[in-house]
Amino acid sequence: MAEADNPDKPQDMQGRRQGTGMRDGNGNGENPRRFYQSHWFRLLLLAILAAAIIGAVLWWLNARHYEDTDDAFIDTHIVHIAPQIAGQIVAVHVNDNQLVHRGDLLAEINPADTEARLAQVQAQAVQAEAQLQQSLASQQGAEAQAANAARDIARFRSLRKINPAAVAQQQFDQAVATDRNARAQVAAAAAQVAAARAQIKTLQAQIQTAQINLGYTKIYAPVDGHVTQKSVALGNYVTAGQDLMVIVPLQLWVTANFKETQLTDMRPGQAVTVSVDACGDDDVRGHIDSIQRGAGQAFGILPPENATGNYVKVVQRVPVKIVLDSVPKDCVLGPGMSVEPTVKVR
Repeated sequence: MAEADNPDKPQDMQGRRQGTGMRDGNGNGENPRRFYQSHWFRLLLLAILAAAIIGAVLWWLNARHYEDTDDAFIDTHIVHIAPQIAGQIVAVHVNDNQLVHRGDLLAEINPADTEARLAQVQAQAVQAEAQLQQSLASQQGAEAQAANAARDIARFRSLRKINPAAVAQQQFDQAVATDRNARAQVAAAAAQVAAARAQIKTLQAQIQTAQINLGYTKIYAPVDGHVTQKSVALGNYVTAGQDLMVIVPLQLWVTANFKETQLTDMRPGQAVTVSVDACGDDDVRGHIDSIQRGAGQAFGILPPENATGNYVKVVQRVPVKIVLDSVPKDCVLGPGMSVEPTVKVR
């Protein structure tokens, strides 16, 4: 038989069946385990998970001490420069973005009209003063005549008491009329003096107004800061109240709109780190100055009306003023620039 003729065949078949399995590096026929199926992989996963949990806990322990927001910007009280009188610009002494100090001359308005008005009222005041002197002299003359008429009346009355026939009735009546006329002249002279003095006071006020207006022809910087939005040029005719330029004061701060839920531990005086894109990696240091009493929406032109049937509670934002304590030398700041403050609340 065929199987009897080949006694080694069963061993050969067994060898083939064993040969179908994969061999390891040592020639063994066992299948090797993948790395992700090993105990080392499981230990690595546990280590990564533990590190992530520890990192999250450490982050939370650190982050709970801070509150931050990206709803913040540089703020200041911008000063608008406008003339108080109308006129033609005859000189402009500043350029765009120039640093100016309080009291620096910014621009000049033609003073010719104001000087002419001042000279006119000063001349009128001199004339009124002369009129007053004349009225005073007239008053003195009227008072002298009144005093003389009063003495005549007194003398005539004394004579008539001694001898009624000593003074004629016509003479006495004439003396009485003269006395009344003299008194009237005194009153009229006094009225003229009062009118002259009132006129002088009016003209003195006009002189003062003209002098003030003359001073308004020179426009000075009211604060230290940088000139921006300069729109005035030599030769322009400007009117009272017209914007000529804007001065951005050197004193800047941050207005940060924090959520009301972030204010629980926030207090004035707490340290703040402000991240500014314009300053690169250099942080600006500051502190909380004050917290506004009320959410921003309450001060809008049309404040919300919550007395309605449908109401959804929305977390509001409250402005917080942050004063800057130290700013890097080369960091350019200006109102409206976006910043990201971080407040250390614990």
